[in-house]
Amino acid sequence: MKSPDARILYTEDDADTRELVTMVLGRENCQVIATGSYEEALRLAQAERFDLYLLDNWLPGISGVRLCQLLREVDPHIPVLFYSAAAYETDRQQALSSGAQGYLVKPVVGDELAAEVLRLISYSRQSESQIGTGRSLSILPHLIS
Repeated sequence: MKSPDARILYTEDDADTRELVTMVLGRENCQVIATGSYEEALRLAQAERFDLYLLDNWLPGISGVRLCQLLREVDPHIPVLFYSAAAYETDRQQALSSGAQGYLVKPVVGDELAAEVLRLISYSRQSESQIGTGRSLSILPHLIS
């Protein structure tokens, strides 16, 4: 079996959505570690290396924005993409201000989600190789979706 091209930590409280996104990204040879709680997401982020954090904005006990801030404390360099039904411009602005590089509003065609995930990972890897271990995603443009 081929090793995955990318490892993604996906935090989403809806089991059906977790399953669907895991399947869509799996077709792109991404290994998706999906969790329904922010506690598990933080534990996994501290214990393992990921290429991207994919977050819902509405989680039990915490907002996705707060989770993004906590993940930034764990690793400020891993790209963060929100995939959420929270569709107001203020939701998107808060997510981007918390350290995310992108925000997609559900529902999105699977191909579009996969393309954004792969684009962010590719951009992060290019930045890392150009800058070295002291890379910074502050130069990564914010997506407008």
